[in-house]
Amino acid sequence: MKPITVEVTNSVIGPPSSITLTPDGRYAIVIETQGPRPSKLPDAKLSDLPLGRIITVVDLSDPDHPKVVQKIEGFDSPLSVSVNADGTLVAIVFKKTPQRKQPLLAMYRLQQGKLSEPFLPSIPGPEAGDALVSAEFHPKKNVLGLVYSEHPRLSLVQVDATSKTVVLSSWGDPVNLDIAPFLVRFTPDGRFAIVNAMLLGTDIRGTVSSIRLEQSTAADGTPHHLLVSRADTGVMPEGLAISPNQHWIATTNLERSAQPLDDPKQGFFSSVSLLRLDPQTGSIDRVGEFPFDGMLPESAVFDNTSRFLAVVCFAHFDRSKPNGSVDFWRLTGDFADPKRTELVKTDFSITVARGPQSMVIAR
Repeated sequence: MKPITVEVTNSVIGPPSSITLTPDGRYAIVIETQGPRPSKLPDAKLSDLPLGRIITVVDLSDPDHPKVVQKIEGFDSPLSVSVNADGTLVAIVFKKTPQRKQPLLAMYRLQQGKLSEPFLPSIPGPEAGDALVSAEFHPKKNVLGLVYSEHPRLSLVQVDATSKTVVLSSWGDPVNLDIAPFLVRFTPDGRFAIVNAMLLGTDIRGTVSSIRLEQSTAADGTPHHLLVSRADTGVMPEGLAISPNQHWIATTNLERSAQPLDDPKQGFFSSVSLLRLDPQTGSIDRVGEFPFDGMLPESAVFDNTSRFLAVVCFAHFDRSKPNGSVDFWRLTGDFADPKRTELVKTDFSITVARGPQSMVIAR
């Protein structure tokens, strides 16, 4: 299988949430978290890279010939992008820094592959100026999940859009999260929000939390959301995926693979965590970690059967493999032991450019 490519400015820096697809799979929206290396600095370091600002829309109606249909400048250092259930609104989170004042969240209308001028709605709730790291639209409601990092919590906001305005209002109280939350994803039926956290600085495993939306409703109609389950993952779980059948959660764990090769902390492996999800109660049980010989696996996605998992690998410890890859894993079991589940890395792999980060699937 040969990948089809189109030139888009983006970066591996930031959460693996720099691309989203419209629900019909027609358009991809890509954010540039960090700008390209200056041509005058061939040996540029990370600190030499310009801030990202570009937002690109790609038309995928002909998968063999994708084409860029729009490039616009947003604000500095976008972190995540998401599109709503009917494909008309795009939410982009921008990095908070003390050096410059800019919006943490911008909303864009999307019509026929073109983004509008940004709407900059006020964000409701306590400590609304806290740093955002992720925003994700609910799969059925015009509700946005917002993950805050300084005071870790998930906030749900209702999005009311007209032709001239976008207004956000609180949809229930925030739910506290573990240290260093990274991504929020909703189960396909919209009943649960799933959030991973890396617990940075604690030097231990990360976690995944399950939050039941509208667990109860107050007399005035205000929903109450409840954290119902939490489970450990491997170290530094950056990527987060939920299977279409809602029975499985996977995280891609950097482990110690981000360390320099001569650092004693370097473990020379990464891993994928597999967790079992009860689609009725939201309970999470950790199946286990499955290590492999690769560096910085940023993102993962289940196929439509929920039996296969694609994982992007930034690079390989094996120097005969200088590029990145999309590797495919298979969920399997033991006929004689119905309770046993294993995640097996297959030999099927697609070579891509070094440093793949975000990945989505058109269903």
